[in-house]
Amino acid sequence: MKERTLKKSYRFEGKGLHTGVYTHMTVSPAPAGTGIVFVRVDLDVCIPASAEFVSSTSRCTLIAKDEASVSTIEHIMSALTGLGVDNARIEVDNKEVPILDGSARFYTEAFSADGFVEQDTERKYLELSVPVEIKDEASGSWIRIEPADRPCIDVTVDFNSRVLGVQTAHWDESVDYASQIAVCRTFVFFHEVQFLASQGLVKGGDVDNAIVVVEHPVDDATVAHMAELFGQPKLSVTPEGYLSNLVLNFPDECGRHKLLDLIGDMRLAGGYLRAHVTAYKPGHSINTKAALAVKNTL
Repeated sequence: MKERTLKKSYRFEGKGLHTGVYTHMTVSPAPAGTGIVFVRVDLDVCIPASAEFVSSTSRCTLIAKDEASVSTIEHIMSALTGLGVDNARIEVDNKEVPILDGSARFYTEAFSADGFVEQDTERKYLELSVPVEIKDEASGSWIRIEPADRPCIDVTVDFNSRVLGVQTAHWDESVDYASQIAVCRTFVFFHEVQFLASQGLVKGGDVDNAIVVVEHPVDDATVAHMAELFGQPKLSVTPEGYLSNLVLNFPDECGRHKLLDLIGDMRLAGGYLRAHVTAYKPGHSINTKAALAVKNTL
């Protein structure tokens, strides 16, 4: 298979989920062999999308170099990976990628509408000779990467939640990433939102970019306060246990979003893995540690 890139440049803009900063982002074609690079145009610093540049994984994946950083890169990384884009240049003028609707949908819709450009270089898959496994004893999370004939990822998500239950999700190259994974939005538990706000996070959160899981019973006054936080006149709790800010695309949308994140984070290994990735309770911290472990094994 040949490497490929985008057909033209695409511009996105909006606020960041955690910082609330407004960012303009341009995603452009790049020469064969470039991989994915982020450029802070306001600081004139280029940061390769590679695991050794990860400096924080608190609620998102952040890469940094010198005095520059870019956070919440996982959704655009996932979109490019899911669509088979090897090379892209991503220019941003602020410190966080726009959250848009909390998924990768707007990226896949824009890129797919124009198609892609096949390049002259053969894609070199990342291939392991031995399995790699990363564990987090405290959380019980683990990720295992095993040699395989084709890329494949299986995720199991378990928050010990009565609302979410245990959710599983799967991706390989035969799965339509755009319709089955890219549209799945980020999520947060209701009881976490006020804490996150007190920590200066979710400044860019609103009813358009996050599924809110209501795990514990809440009274009307608390829901009203949440509506105020989201700038909405009225919100309620659905019978299924979600805040009424949106309708789920799939019953297991939260599990699929965790898969979306993992696809993006694992791309930080430096390319496309010809491996079977199995993840239990994945998150940005263990995801990026797994990507770095793979990179260091090659």
